[in-house]
Amino acid sequence: MNEKLKYFLALGFVFTFISFLYVYKIEPLESFSLKFNDIQFSLHEKKLHDQIILIAIDEPSIHQLGRWPWSREELAKGINYLQKADIVLFDMVFSETTTLEQDNKLAESIRSLNNSVCGFFLKQTSRKDVDESKLHFLEDSSLEKLQFQVSKDISSSFLSTNFAQLNVENIASSCTMHGSFSTMVSSDNLYRSYPIAFYLENRLYPSISIQGLRIKYNSDIEKLSKNSLKLDQTIFYPDQKGFIRLNYYDKEQYKTISFIDLLEDKFNKNYFANKIVILGVTDEGSGNIISTPIGQIPSSFIHYTFLSNFLQNHLIKEGEIFFWLIMILMLSVPFISILLFKKRVHRFFMNASSYISTYIIIQYIFIHFSLYIDLFYPLLTVILSASIIEAIAFNSKEYSEKLLTETFSSYLSKELLHQIIINPSSLKLGGETREVSILFSDIRNFTALSESMNAKKVVHLLNRYFSPMTQSVLNHEGMLDKYIGDAIMAFFNAPIALKNHANASCFTALSMIQELNKLNKQLKKESQQTISIGIGINTSNAVVGNIGSDVKKNYTVIGDGVNLASRIEDLTKFYGVQILISEYTFSKLTEPFLCREIEAVQVKGKHQSVLLYELMLETTENIHLVDMYSAALAAYKKEEFTKSSLLFEKIVKIYNDGPSKYFLNNIQNKKPWGIHIMTS
Repeated sequence: MNEKLKYFLALGFVFTFISFLYVYKIEPLESFSLKFNDIQFSLHEKKLHDQIILIAIDEPSIHQLGRWPWSREELAKGINYLQKADIVLFDMVFSETTTLEQDNKLAESIRSLNNSVCGFFLKQTSRKDVDESKLHFLEDSSLEKLQFQVSKDISSSFLSTNFAQLNVENIASSCTMHGSFSTMVSSDNLYRSYPIAFYLENRLYPSISIQGLRIKYNSDIEKLSKNSLKLDQTIFYPDQKGFIRLNYYDKEQYKTISFIDLLEDKFNKNYFANKIVILGVTDEGSGNIISTPIGQIPSSFIHYTFLSNFLQNHLIKEGEIFFWLIMILMLSVPFISILLFKKRVHRFFMNASSYISTYIIIQYIFIHFSLYIDLFYPLLTVILSASIIEAIAFNSKEYSEKLLTETFSSYLSKELLHQIIINPSSLKLGGETREVSILFSDIRNFTALSESMNAKKVVHLLNRYFSPMTQSVLNHEGMLDKYIGDAIMAFFNAPIALKNHANASCFTALSMIQELNKLNKQLKKESQQTISIGIGINTSNAVVGNIGSDVKKNYTVIGDGVNLASRIEDLTKFYGVQILISEYTFSKLTEPFLCREIEAVQVKGKHQSVLLYELMLETTENIHLVDMYSAALAAYKKEEFTKSSLLFEKIVKIYNDGPSKYFLNNIQNKKPWGIHIMTS
C-alpha cells in the first residue's frame, strides 16, 4: 500500500476515534479534559462585579446567633437593612412552617424589599410528591410565555425534575419571583456550569439569578435560534442540557458580608442601594460547600459568579467551530512534519511547537474574549496521530532499510550502505542519468584454465579470486554490478554520489592487481596455475537505476560508456597490459597516478576514437619503464623511426613490455603514429 495512503487512512481513523470520544463525552477522558482546561481560570485577571454583594450566614454569625436555621424573626431583622437593594436573591428555602408570627415577620420583611427572588430546591427523588396547591405561586415565575416546544427546539434539552422543595405559602406569596437554586455537577463531580432553567410539572422555571436579571432589566428571555437565547442586550448559548459554563474568578476575589455585621448595623442601608444582594449560607457545618475548578467554595458563589459573568459580559462562549478547525490542524501537523523533516527530533519539535503555539493563542483568546475551546482533545489528536504516523514511518523505514540491505549488501561496502540507509533520498531507484566510472575485469584464457580443472576446483578458484577482487571494489566505495562468468563489472558514483569517482575506479584497479599478485603467490606455493587479468575503465554519462522486469530488477548501469569500458578491457590482451583507462577517465584524475599513453583507437561499431592510457602500479621498475617508454613514443610520433626503434628494442629486452613490442612492430612495418581502427 502507498505510504501516503497509509498516512491518510491513519489520520482518518484518529479523527473518527477522537471525535467519537469528544462528542459522546467518554469517561474518564472527559473528566481529564475538564481538569486539563481548568488552568484557564487562573490565567485571566477579570474582576468580580462590584455591584453584587453576598450576605453570608457564616461562622461568626452562627457563633453569635446559634445553630442554623435561626429564628425567622432574627432573619427578618437583617433583611430589613436591605430595603434599598435593587434585588435580593434568597439562596435558601423556607419549606417548613414555624410559628405563624415568625413566618409572618419574615414574609413582611421580604415584602418590604423592592424586588426579591425566593429560591426553591429541585430534586429527582423525594419521599412525598410536590404540593400542587403551592405551585400557583410559581406561575408568574415560569417561562411559559416563550411557548417552548418540548420536542422541537432548545427547550427539549433542559433537564426535567420530578420533585420540588418549596417555600411555605405565606412566605412564598411575599416574593416578587421564584427561582431554582439547584444546579448539577459535571462528569468529574465539579460544579462548572450554571443552569438557565429546569422543567417541573411541564413548566420551565429559571434559576434565581436568571429571575433576578429578568426583574433588573424588566425583560423576558427571548429565543433567537435553536441554540441561543437573549436577555436584554446579552446573548447566551446554553449547552445541550440548558447550562452555561461558568467563568470563575480568583477565589480570593469572592467577598462576603457577615450577616451578624448586618444586624449590628455596621453597614449603612445606603450601602446596598442599587446593588444585587444574595443571601446564602457559607458556614461549612450548615451550608452546602461544593467542589469547583477553583477549589471548595460555598454554593452561593456560583450565583455570584454567574451574575458577575452576565453583568460584565464575561459569559463563556463555546468555540465549537474553532475546536474542529484546531482538531484538523493538530491532525495535519504530524503528516506535514513527516513530509518536511527526515529527523524524528525535528518532527517532534514541529508537532510540539505547533500545539504549544496553538495553546498560547487559545488561552489568549479565552482571557480577552471568554471564548472557550477545549484543548485536551486536540492534544490527544496530535499525540495519537503523531504516534501512528511515526509508527508507519518506522515500519516503512524498516522495510526500506531491509530492501536496501537485501539489494545492496552484496554489492556495496557497509559504510556506503549505511550512508544510503541514513539518507535514502540520495538513492534514485527509478533511474537517472549520471556520470559514472565503469570498471570491467576479466581472467585471461579462463576457458583453457577451466578445462584443465574439474568443476569443483574451478568454483573454488573463482571464489578465491572473486573475494579479494570484490573487496577491492567495496573498499573504494564502488558498486559491484555483477559477475559475468569470470568477469567483474563495477561502477562508481552510484547509487550515491562519489566526488572523485575516477580516482576511486583507478585505486580499485590497482588494488585488484595487488590482491591478484598475493593470490598468485599463494597459488604458486600450492603448485597451481596462476591467474592473469585485464581491467578496462571508462568514465561517461550513463543511465543508472533499477532495471529489469516486474518479476526481478537489478540496480545497474547502461549506455555506450559501458560498452566502451568492456571493449577497453578486451584491448588489454591486444596491448599486453593489465589496466587500460580511457582519456575521459584520465582527464578526471586528481591524484598523481602513474600512467602512460598508449594510442587512440576506434573500436568496432564506433565512429569516434578514444585515446587509451595504461594505469600502472607505482614501483621503481615501472617508473623507469615509463620514462624510457615516453622517450621512445615521442620519437615515434616524430617519425624518428631509427631512434624510436632502438629505444623500444631496449625496453622489450629489459622489461618484455607489451606496448613496446606493439610499436616496434609498427615501426618495422613503416606504420606511422595515428588512430588504430579495430576490426573486431
